[in-house]
Amino acid sequence: MTYTGAVRPGGLYDGRDLLHLTVHKVAVDPKMSNNCYLLRCKHTGAQVMIDAAAEPERLLAMIGTAGLDAVVTTHQHWDHHRALADVVAATGAETVAGAPDAAAITEQTGVPITRAVADGDRVQVGESQLEVIAVRGHTPGSICLLYDDPAGHPHLFTGDSLFPGGVGGTFGEPEAKATAFAQLIDDVEERIFARLPDETWFYPGHGNDSTIGAERASLPEWRARGW
Repeated sequence: MTYTGAVRPGGLYDGRDLLHLTVHKVAVDPKMSNNCYLLRCKHTGAQVMIDAAAEPERLLAMIGTAGLDAVVTTHQHWDHHRALADVVAATGAETVAGAPDAAAITEQTGVPITRAVADGDRVQVGESQLEVIAVRGHTPGSICLLYDDPAGHPHLFTGDSLFPGGVGGTFGEPEAKATAFAQLIDDVEERIFARLPDETWFYPGHGNDSTIGAERASLPEWRARGW
């Protein structure tokens, strides 16, 4: 079946078969409809999850008996790590997050972050690697994860920093919110759109996927509207 990335809470996951990795996407929690992603190395069987957001029983069933090397939490917001404690307790997986958000994630979940990462760091998925791209603004430590497929186009997991139709939300009083938005749109433009080709497929923390090419022309509109 052709991968579309269109999933809904309570529904089946969608799977994508790449040369070296498989990508499984599932939506959890009918209210928040968070996306969780499971990446599996086809050569070693190693698995990494991006955002253990909710419904640990569903996530653990998807992980299966192969084990889990790491859970990467894209940012500190509560809806992206409600299943973290249960998944880590069941699998012993390493926990990974952007350094500026690590303490907040631990405070909210009770789970220590065993590896705090910064822009340019790498996360292994067996014989493949994900590159950490720090994208500040939605939260101070938000990260995206880039898989530069040697046999195809790049794949980018964006958390809540980039969606079809715009960047993620920013918060606080008007001045702080405007400052955070400026940081976010700058990082998205400079670290993602200026670097990655149009065929890059991206996978957000909620909703459907898109490509960099489909969104590129809208960047000036996003900047002008301020959200």
